[in-house]
Amino acid sequence: MDYAEFVSRLNQHYDELKWLYCELYQNDMMAFRYFVDMLRRSYTDRKQELRDLDHERLADPEWFRSNRMLGMMLYVDNFAGDLQGVRVRLPYLQECGINYLHLMPLLRTVKGRSDGGYAVADFREVQPELGTMADLEALSDDCRQAGISLALDFVMNHTSEDHEWARAARAGDPVAAARYFFYDNRDIPDQFEKTVPQVFPTTAPGNFTYLEDCGRYVMTSFYPYQWDLNYANPMVFNDMTENLLYLANRGMDVIRLDAIPYIWKELGTDCRNLPQVHTLSRLIRMACEIVCPGVLLLGEVVMEPAKVAPYFGTREKPECHLLYNVTTMCSTWSCLATHDVRLLMRQMDQLSALPRSYSFQNYLRCHDDIGWGLDYPWLEQFGVKEVAHKKYLNDWFTGKWPGSRSRGELYNDDPTLGDARLCGTTASLCGMEVDEELGFLADRMLHAWMFTQSGIPVLYSGDEIAQENDYSYHDDPDKCEDSRYLHRGRFDWALARKRHDPGTIQGRVFEMLRQLETIRASQPVFCADAAFFAFPTGSDRVLGIRREREGDRLTALFNFSEEPVTLHLEGEEASDLISGRKLDLTNVELPEFGFLWALSRTD
Repeated sequence: MDYAEFVSRLNQHYDELKWLYCELYQNDMMAFRYFVDMLRRSYTDRKQELRDLDHERLADPEWFRSNRMLGMMLYVDNFAGDLQGVRVRLPYLQECGINYLHLMPLLRTVKGRSDGGYAVADFREVQPELGTMADLEALSDDCRQAGISLALDFVMNHTSEDHEWARAARAGDPVAAARYFFYDNRDIPDQFEKTVPQVFPTTAPGNFTYLEDCGRYVMTSFYPYQWDLNYANPMVFNDMTENLLYLANRGMDVIRLDAIPYIWKELGTDCRNLPQVHTLSRLIRMACEIVCPGVLLLGEVVMEPAKVAPYFGTREKPECHLLYNVTTMCSTWSCLATHDVRLLMRQMDQLSALPRSYSFQNYLRCHDDIGWGLDYPWLEQFGVKEVAHKKYLNDWFTGKWPGSRSRGELYNDDPTLGDARLCGTTASLCGMEVDEELGFLADRMLHAWMFTQSGIPVLYSGDEIAQENDYSYHDDPDKCEDSRYLHRGRFDWALARKRHDPGTIQGRVFEMLRQLETIRASQPVFCADAAFFAFPTGSDRVLGIRREREGDRLTALFNFSEEPVTLHLEGEEASDLISGRKLDLTNVELPEFGFLWALSRTD
């Protein structure tokens, strides 16, 4: 094999790669040489079709920032039973306009100790009931032929206690134990507990678990069966990076770096967002640019914008290609419950100040719960108190607040702190279970708002047919303790068959989304390089967004209340992108949960 390409890419990054690695791992040259040789082996393992795709994407590095990108996330078993079933259902995804498919965790876990697939027992083996790694690679091949990019989660922070490393560590192997954080007594764990927040204080309190069979404590930030990896050990970084590249070489186009802010632990800190995390993410980015430069890294950073943006790195030293726009998602639902958009306007001011090269993955719902990590210091000026506001939001979205039509359930409810997270599908949180028409209008407005944002819009499977909450999980002993299964129900193919019937809510929502998606894909003003900013509309109930590109101006308006609003904007002739009719923006009437996409010229 001709290694000239590998050598060229390695040389391009070698000095920085060596400097960062040796700084992090105290000049351990044996470990560094192993790392470089691992990159060479991973490059050799990459098949020609994927190398050809690498070259295509290197020639068009902005490919994923197109306004034609549309994603969907789904669970393989819920959607189609197994990986072969997803292959059969690819025409349906194409009918939905999907060209970016995010598969929820599917690597091998152990029943009862899986945390929804995030407790991985083997990074190179698919959960048997879903298929095999060969099936995953075959699905990747089919997706590539269909023009669909495939994304997969990579759980970085921990392994399952059932992983071979963990089993060996438990049996007394000191080399395996060094991959984790093991302690003979509570002295050091108690020091960690003084500064490290708890992820799940009600369902999994504390950050350590005592193992009675070996008489030691192990760090478990998430659940007792998820053992935190010690990235201060170069063996961990080397082997986990090789696992990531193995998945990339099976045809994954996007690797989601799960819980990346947590992966470096240091006594006396909160073990979140430490500088070493960025060193590791930069090293991973360079490893991918050497082995598989067409692959994207999606960082899961569920934090406020100030802590999210650094994970992009810099233009000269980039880290992640994409990040979740989680704060906008949370703020969106808060504004729907308060009928007040000032929080979203502030969020847009923060986002529009970032470099346009930053790319976000935008969404309304996903597999996870909604945590109310809002900008409470800023909200205090309006008399909003954090505990009371969180209680209001949870009461609103669980239907307890008078007048609310939302139907959700709480997750990790902590009465002591007055805090909880929220679960539910988009349709149910919009109120379709109670009032189908108003629920549809809210659903339509929120999706139009998501499509207006810069980045990749991603649907949660079932939202395209207005699938409501699945309450059957209450009767399943394996799921009833985790309310996130409320929105993790099986895809209802009987409902999907109604998607072409305009007399059904499934048909209305499906057609509505296809219309919005088609318009977005046809208008360059939705491209990621467009300028965008929020503007005051004269009503705190209506969010105003402008996007500008090459003389085109989009004026987008979103009424977050169920009351009609009349707005008086600057006089400007425009075209309604939905109806095609001409508009005079000096007098705009928005119905309940109404929205407007108005296109005009600035020259």
